[in-house]
Amino acid sequence: MGDQLFILALGVGLAMVVSGVLARRLRVPEPFLLVLFGAALSLLLSAEVVHVEPEVVLTAFLPPLLYRAAFLTAPRETRHDAVPISVLAVGLTCVTGLCVMVVLGITVPGLTWAAALALGAAVAPTDAVAATSVLERVGAPRRLVTILEGESLLNDGVALTMFGLAVDGLTGQVTAAHGALTLLRIVCGGILYGLVVAWVIGRVRPLFHDPRSQIVLSLLTPFVAYIPAVHLGVSGVLATIVTGFSLGITGHVLQPASRLTGQVFWNVLIHLLGATLFVLLGLQIVTVFQHLDGTAWSRYALAGLVAVATVILLRLAWTVLVLPLVPLREPIERKQRLVLGWAGMRGAITLAVALSIPLSAGNRSLLIFLAACVVLVSLGLQATTLGPLLRRVGLSESRTEILEETTAREAMLEVALARLDELAADGRVDERTAEVFRQLFELRLDRVRAILEDDLLGETGPEVDPQAGHGGLRRELIRAQREKLRQLYEKGAIGADTLRKLNHELDVEERRRVSGDR
Repeated sequence: MGDQLFILALGVGLAMVVSGVLARRLRVPEPFLLVLFGAALSLLLSAEVVHVEPEVVLTAFLPPLLYRAAFLTAPRETRHDAVPISVLAVGLTCVTGLCVMVVLGITVPGLTWAAALALGAAVAPTDAVAATSVLERVGAPRRLVTILEGESLLNDGVALTMFGLAVDGLTGQVTAAHGALTLLRIVCGGILYGLVVAWVIGRVRPLFHDPRSQIVLSLLTPFVAYIPAVHLGVSGVLATIVTGFSLGITGHVLQPASRLTGQVFWNVLIHLLGATLFVLLGLQIVTVFQHLDGTAWSRYALAGLVAVATVILLRLAWTVLVLPLVPLREPIERKQRLVLGWAGMRGAITLAVALSIPLSAGNRSLLIFLAACVVLVSLGLQATTLGPLLRRVGLSESRTEILEETTAREAMLEVALARLDELAADGRVDERTAEVFRQLFELRLDRVRAILEDDLLGETGPEVDPQAGHGGLRRELIRAQREKLRQLYEKGAIGADTLRKLNHELDVEERRRVSGDR
């Protein structure tokens, strides 16, 4: 057993490394290769090792995935587009889950309504990672990315709440009144518990000063939000999302070293979790095929086609035809709605939910097979064609974010120079030291203004490292720039991505300067 677990761990690691290289060379979606690696790996392992308990999938994978997505949510942009996000995340998710339930309940013999609803809830939530990576790579309007990210975060909670009701239906009778009361308790309780956890963690977090302790605390946070909430009978998903969102808003209280190290840690962790889910799907595929009736493959293929068509076409119809009927603060153009409709890929969350379907559920292997069809087809078809679609409708290569970032750099450098003059005038910094820093910031400011005049993206200026020492002055100037950056975001002059990027640069500079002063 120990040797088998070692082979499993080694195989998962190799699959992640090799699939990343092959995906770039072959220009195919990485999830396909991960599933193939998982299927090949399952041939080397016993059924005991390949089998994964459904509860383990939900408990181990969902909390950190949901927490990180919520933590990085842009609050102001999300609030501005709250209506289209809600229409997609709540309305479309519920309609998708119910439509998949009805269509498959009718077309698949022997499939209970509760099992069909469980599958509908699994394939209803979108995975914004694949879509937003394509959108950002081709320079699509930031608003589309914000809507997709906000929708993906909220629809996870909606779909998983629906999934919980479906699981209750699998294990017993659920009346409409009981379902409504249960839903109210699950939602309100989850939100309340999430707020409590966020408040407690927010008070505890400043007590830890070294990056390692803060990273460990951040890793424990999603599980503290999720697991007790589930045992209390409320939504662990909503509790985790609310906790991550609340703490993400106040993320600036962390030290720069903690933010920098934490970003690297969480990026690697999320990549590992997402890739592992696809490998796990590949591991389960062989077992799933073994449990399916070999004489009914045409029926299974038809069911998979129906599920994929329902999910994709329903989303396109909703964004193109229904979304225009909703009164919005800022209308969404038809070509943007088309992109939103085509960007509804399914991914890690769908896999996690599908693999967590109870073993007692009838046709569990068929449900996992259908969920896999939706995930792989949506990623293979939509992820590979989204870029060309953006270029075809003329939504690529946007310069808005570039100008926004450069303007923010100009304002930050100006406020740093003003603060430097104040410190020199008060006698807190000698004129010679002030002149060294003044030349540095003026050089950077000249380069930034040249960028604005030419409307080109360039460097913020060469890295000039003044003489060692003056750590207090450096920190004061960085503090002034950070405050200006915060003001620009609160006024709506810059977006959350620009805020996060420039804050990261200040973190790097502050950490490097402090290290150099020691």
